[in-house]
Amino acid sequence: MSRVAALLTRLATLLGLVALGVLGPATAHAQSSPGAFATGLHISDGRLVEGNGNDFTMRGVNHAHTWYPGETQSLADVKALGANTVRVVLSNGHRWTKNSAADVAGVVSQCKANRLICVLEVHDTTGYGEDAAAGTLDQAADYWIGLKDVLVGEENYVIVNIGNEPWGNTNPAGWTDPTIAAIKKLRNAGFQHTIMVDAPNWGQDWQGVMRANAQSVHDADTTGNLIFSIHMYSVYDTAQEITDYLNAFVNAGLPILIGEFGGPPDQWGDPDEDTMMAAAQQLRLGYLAWSWSGNTDPILDLSIGFDPSRLSSWGQRIFNGANGIAQTSREATVFGGGNPGDTQAPTAPGTPTASAVTATSLTLAWTAATDNVGVTGYDIVRVSGGSETTVAASTTNTVAVTGLTADTTYTFAVYARDAAGNRSARSATVNVTTDEGGSTPGVGCSVGYRVVGEWPGGFQGEITIRNTGTTAISGWTLAFAFANGQTVTNMWGGTPTQNSGAVSVTPASYTSTVPAAGSVTVGFTGSKGATNTSPTAFRLNGTTCATT
Repeated sequence: MSRVAALLTRLATLLGLVALGVLGPATAHAQSSPGAFATGLHISDGRLVEGNGNDFTMRGVNHAHTWYPGETQSLADVKALGANTVRVVLSNGHRWTKNSAADVAGVVSQCKANRLICVLEVHDTTGYGEDAAAGTLDQAADYWIGLKDVLVGEENYVIVNIGNEPWGNTNPAGWTDPTIAAIKKLRNAGFQHTIMVDAPNWGQDWQGVMRANAQSVHDADTTGNLIFSIHMYSVYDTAQEITDYLNAFVNAGLPILIGEFGGPPDQWGDPDEDTMMAAAQQLRLGYLAWSWSGNTDPILDLSIGFDPSRLSSWGQRIFNGANGIAQTSREATVFGGGNPGDTQAPTAPGTPTASAVTATSLTLAWTAATDNVGVTGYDIVRVSGGSETTVAASTTNTVAVTGLTADTTYTFAVYARDAAGNRSARSATVNVTTDEGGSTPGVGCSVGYRVVGEWPGGFQGEITIRNTGTTAISGWTLAFAFANGQTVTNMWGGTPTQNSGAVSVTPASYTSTVPAAGSVTVGFTGSKGATNTSPTAFRLNGTTCATT
């Protein structure tokens, strides 16, 4: 999503909500490719695999390189947080400053040095047909052909995303033929890379053009090494919309990933990022969050000021939350990690035991699993009837689980996994009841509250909780009250409970620990009347906090 196109994308959301229910599924199954596979990353049986045949699932972020060419440290930073892929914004010179061959070669080199798969995209095509400044897919194809000397030989490491969101909402049916033509142009020029194509409707395909024509576009690529990219923002605000769209491609044997997505809500809607990430994990599909930093609308910044130590609540959700990057990312084996020949799963971990139980947190420990190669981590799940919810991940046989509710019984179990992605059988379960709760003596805290923006009938707020004490706060409940009938309608970074004007907030898993001298931030949207007075008193775990 470009900085210029962000507003238009959200406006398109309003129209898209009407049309989503009538989209038809892909109607034909993908056939075996008649052409030879590339030597590197390629498509096999509808999935992205490496040259050695090892399945590769993208887990990463988008990075706005063309607008911030000096922020080259960002590649190392996102890798350190667990990403295995980065989608890099480039320009062919039609709309922004052209990224030279030398610059692109440098980006590829840095991706490889940081053991990241590199998705390269031309951003100048964004919103073609609706945005007069946008370039064509044919122009983007010419740019890639001009970079052929840089890209040939990098098929193990580079995916070519022809053009970002290459059609707006004006006559999106016009997307199909130019997409096919651009694919053929690159193949005729000798490109064997996996090619990625974005959807029309500013990437969100709310009119179903890519979904309906995906088979014909796929069939136009004689190598078969083509993957479709859907961008999911406010159009995708329900689980049904998300799972229907992704399953239409999976059931047709057509490869797809979520090439961009956002989570924070705004006045145009609230994307269901939890379902996006859970569905991607369940279906073994890639996802690339938008975006690392530098957005005109900072609500979408994963890091604040390109600083990996200052993740926003959105960044914490992506990297450290359930089904997030730290929990689910696996490095490409081309960099020496993993063992594609390993198909043996670890043994089941021992039954977990609970200790250090408080009202909102506890510690689980279990006997370690064993594996023929080696256990690399554990997934901790909460079990409820026949369903499971991942609540934490650990590289050792112990973990702290936070963000729980007081005086509540939970059931937990553990899975082990190895470097090849094999997952064990589930451990036996343990039932744990949290304490009744109460104040925490000695807590030192301050709270900052601000209104980020307002519109008729609604507003967006932000609450920063700072630990002014000398020990970390693990698990918390924040209480405050609205004076003018305001209501929290959605929250990220925490879970609200509201009774009249009184609000109680418990943390998400990724905001539950406030380190000494550190802080966490919770964001929300709310409804309001004519007056929107900010709360003036806050209590954290029963202790009154200073206000800032």
